[in-house]
Amino acid sequence: MNTRIRSLAREHVPYAGVFAHGMGQSMVFAMLPALGREVGFAEVAIGTIVSMSSLVFFLGSRAWGRISDRWGRKPVILCGLWGYSIGTLAFALLFGLGIYGVLGGTLLYGLIMGTRMAQSVVMSGTAPGTSAYIADTTTPVTRASGMGRLAAAANIGSIMGPAFAGLLAAFSLLLPLVFAALVAGAAALLVNRLLPHTHVLPPSHQSGAKLRLFDPRFAACLALGMAVFTGFSIVQQTLAFLIQDTLLLDGRHTAQTYGFTMMINAAAALLAQTILVQRVKLAPMLLLRIGMPLLACAFALLIWAASLPAFGMAMVLMGLGLGLCGPGFNAAVSLAVSAREQGAAAGIASAIPSLGFILGPVAGTWLYQVNPHYPYVLITLILLPACVGAFRIRQHVHIEP
Repeated sequence: MNTRIRSLAREHVPYAGVFAHGMGQSMVFAMLPALGREVGFAEVAIGTIVSMSSLVFFLGSRAWGRISDRWGRKPVILCGLWGYSIGTLAFALLFGLGIYGVLGGTLLYGLIMGTRMAQSVVMSGTAPGTSAYIADTTTPVTRASGMGRLAAAANIGSIMGPAFAGLLAAFSLLLPLVFAALVAGAAALLVNRLLPHTHVLPPSHQSGAKLRLFDPRFAACLALGMAVFTGFSIVQQTLAFLIQDTLLLDGRHTAQTYGFTMMINAAAALLAQTILVQRVKLAPMLLLRIGMPLLACAFALLIWAASLPAFGMAMVLMGLGLGLCGPGFNAAVSLAVSAREQGAAAGIASAIPSLGFILGPVAGTWLYQVNPHYPYVLITLILLPACVGAFRIRQHVHIEP
């Protein structure tokens, strides 16, 4: 019995890191708008923190993907998890000093920005390391399903994150960040104990595993991913402000309500991944062709949303769309390259969401200050031509000799 339990634990432990990362990120994004306003930051300043850390995350993901080919997947995953845990504790400490008046103004903003960027350098190893591990342990036929399970683990974390954030925020706005750091640390201990080491590419293959960002085999898929994740980044960064200003809530109730809507989003994504990705096993491009129109409808609904039920409906549509687009995008990129390029490809695929988060939060918060409806008009206009493009792209599938 102990052997069976240990075998099951090893089978599922690869997903512990992305679960912890998904939970932590959903907590951070649920709390950041309220924390930012609590210490006197303007909306666009809060958006800039996300954008700059996403730029670093984008660069780091590509590097960690290649490093995982040399070091192996496990050490890279562990670096990412420990970086996330320690960095989040430092992030919480700085906001605490700001709330209690010890630090403030430009100094506080600079320290928070620097800490988040330094954290992003290290934590960006978790996603590409885990994606490459899944690519190593699946076949082309089961690749989309494996990426779907990976996305489902992240979404389970994203469901639980806002729920815990809402409960813990009732005691302190900082407590959710501390909890997120502890969860990431626990995941690191679990991965260190149970995850087996995967193969390391021989030196003759390591130098050939570098990929151009817009490699023609998957460049079109990257463009679709950019549209999806830019839109989502704008929503994730501005929705809390829209909820607070529309429903006239204070900081703690804003964090709780925003967390509830994002929990709905993640639950809908998990439902889509469980049914259409895992059971029906649709092809990667078909997942994108179904998911992207759902996202466009969700973004359009937010233009006119003025009540909690309307926000909830938009999050359901958005969750269904993301639940299909995420694994479809990752599987399409993975299938386009050879076995020796999986680490580099996983780094690029993991970097694209952060690339969307570079310009999205700044553009979204700036447009929000002009007019609260403008961010959602922008992302609807971005998604409409992208939906058309999804139906015209032919997926490249690499065949090993």
